[in-house]
Amino acid sequence: MDLRITKTRTAVKNAFLELRAEKPVEKITVKELSAMANINKATFYLHYKDIYDLSETLERELIRECLESVPNAYDIFEHVSAFVRSLSNSVIENEHMIKTLFNGSRSSSFADIFIDELYKLIGERFPEYTPTLEDRMKMTFLVEGTFHTFFKYSEHGVDKVLDLLEEVSAGTIVSMRK
Repeated sequence: MDLRITKTRTAVKNAFLELRAEKPVEKITVKELSAMANINKATFYLHYKDIYDLSETLERELIRECLESVPNAYDIFEHVSAFVRSLSNSVIENEHMIKTLFNGSRSSSFADIFIDELYKLIGERFPEYTPTLEDRMKMTFLVEGTFHTFFKYSEHGVDKVLDLLEEVSAGTIVSMRK
């Protein structure tokens, strides 16, 4: 890729992340982002349709990076607890960026984009695979449950949360009562 394009995209990304840390995506304008990135608006529109296109592009890139750090992510249904542990570790490594990009109105899109990107990854490995309704339900439960639990309870101890998530995903919890 041309060095100028790389520099422009880096400047746009950095400006967006700085603005996004301060305000919701709906309040960010192309004009202020362009000024912060030191580009003109026309240059921005050469790369992105609008602010939402930029936001989703960065979200998908981040999720793809998270998935690439999970060994054999396409084996999610064969090795659930290993997937959950690796995924949680990836979330820990990218927690700040995830919280920046997926806060406010974008928080509910994290799981949907993540699941979409995971199915793409599985499809690349197994082109003949078509997820069943049961597969989709399991995937939704694993991804949404893992992320919601992690972000809600991680301040009580990351290892404690990871151990519980791994235990639940392995099916070793027999009863809710002690």
